[in-house]
Amino acid sequence: MTVEGVGPVDPVSNLKKVDRADKPRKAPGADSIQVSAEAKSAAEVYHAKELVKNSPDVRADRIAEVKKKLEDPNYLSDEMLSDVADRIMDSFGI
Repeated sequence: MTVEGVGPVDPVSNLKKVDRADKPRKAPGADSIQVSAEAKSAAEVYHAKELVKNSPDVRADRIAEVKKKLEDPNYLSDEMLSDVADRIMDSFGI
């Protein structure tokens, strides 16, 4: 008696068969994101903070301007001092 068509006798030959990889599926549309208004606001605040951090603490041009004004004896008048006092009080809400 002979048996035919049974297949290979080597059991490892079944492991050598490799299935082909599936082709990547394309997404139906393009990728997109949505940024909330809160995130946009937080980004603006962060950007403003970074600008302040990176700006110089001393503005030499303003210091020179004030020194020049203080050298003028007519600059420190009662009217100017009153104006400065009013501005300080406004800034404190008084």
